[in-house]
Amino acid sequence: MENDIIIELKNITVSFDGDEAVLKNFNLSIRNGAFVTLLGPSGCGKTTTLRLIAGFVEPEEGQVLFDGEDLRGVPPHQRQVNTIFQRCALFPHLNVRQNVAFGLKLRGLPGAEVAARAQEMLALVNLTGFEKRGVASLSGGQQQRVAIARALAVKPRVLLLDEPLGALDLKLRKEMQAELKNIQQRAGITFVYVTHDQEEALSMSDTVVVMNEGVIQQIGSARDVYDEPRNAFVADFIGESNILDGVMLEDLRVEFANMIFECVDRGFEQNEKVDVVVRPEDVDIVPPREDLLRGAVVSAAFKGAAYDCIVDVRGFKWLIQSAEKHGVGEEIGISLGPDDIHVMKKSKYSDQFGDYSCYSEEYEAMSKLEEDGGQE
Repeated sequence: MENDIIIELKNITVSFDGDEAVLKNFNLSIRNGAFVTLLGPSGCGKTTTLRLIAGFVEPEEGQVLFDGEDLRGVPPHQRQVNTIFQRCALFPHLNVRQNVAFGLKLRGLPGAEVAARAQEMLALVNLTGFEKRGVASLSGGQQQRVAIARALAVKPRVLLLDEPLGALDLKLRKEMQAELKNIQQRAGITFVYVTHDQEEALSMSDTVVVMNEGVIQQIGSARDVYDEPRNAFVADFIGESNILDGVMLEDLRVEFANMIFECVDRGFEQNEKVDVVVRPEDVDIVPPREDLLRGAVVSAAFKGAAYDCIVDVRGFKWLIQSAEKHGVGEEIGISLGPDDIHVMKKSKYSDQFGDYSCYSEEYEAMSKLEEDGGQE
């Protein structure tokens, strides 16, 4: 069935050469037909997780289950998975069709079946008509599509993708993000995707697995991890966040920045210390008033769709996004509704993120450049 679990990682521990564990008591279930993205900074263990599923790494402890069967000792070529890396590794002496057909020929399939399946895969990745092209003549995105077609031709149950778009320029990467999602939906197989790019993860995935230090920080839909981050690390890593110390006075009422606000959160202890997240795009800049948070604009840098304003509120630097430019030194009011405030429990990441003081010099330099008409 479509919602059955296809891959289970149970109580996994992996370390290399006696170093600290890369994965620590790691547990993850992946449903059949899902597009799952492992997201996190370099060194968080996401590529090790992919290599574990592929069979290139064996766990010291725990189980890797595929359809409920333990894969321990099963070599990579006998697993129902295929892997695509950042470098396409296409064969330069073979044309497009021959590259796609390579794995099928290795399996000794009849020539007619090889030709038919290669053509089917090229149609799937929108490369019909490119069959006789040399791969060196293709764009980076087209080469990645050839690599995807080659990987899918042997009919894996799961396709593993290790930062496959990392070498492409920004515009091409965005195009390929949409293309990959379409290919996954048409192929109807499970994709497990590794990236450190938050936008990439949010735009493509059914499920996002946020990782850090070998531990899963949060699993959920793109909307869930963005709107309801579990801790300060997730809130900071997924988009931009102002993260402040607060106190949950009672259900639906939280105090932070020396003011009391209505919120939508409940289930905390009375007067429990918490982290409060306010996304920069959720803040409304209004004329300053006594009953509002107020601050002075430190800098304003134009970012295309909006200005990124750094605002000093009682010594805490907020990042606020505004459609209008506000001058340095201008005093503003900060208007927040209940839905603009997200309350999280304290964690080991509390007080590590969320104050944009470290950005002040960079944004001030950008503001100065704009005021000078772009002349350095």
